[in-house]
Amino acid sequence: MRVKCVICDEFSEIPDFSPLAKKLRNRPIHTFMCETCHDRISEKTHERLKTGKFRFIRHTSLQQDNF
Repeated sequence: MRVKCVICDEFSEIPDFSPLAKKLRNRPIHTFMCETCHDRISEKTHERLKTGKFRFIRHTSLQQDNF
């Protein structure tokens, strides 16, 4: 399956029967991001977390249950 990265517009091939391909086919709202963009974003996020000025809000299971 040919997919296009939403950030850099690079085309990639993923196996047709992989879970990611199924997710992209069945739910068009899901998007694909290539490995280079994913690594770059995760690296920059970790750098921002180390500064202490960036708050990464994660929900606890208790908050999810009450919602």
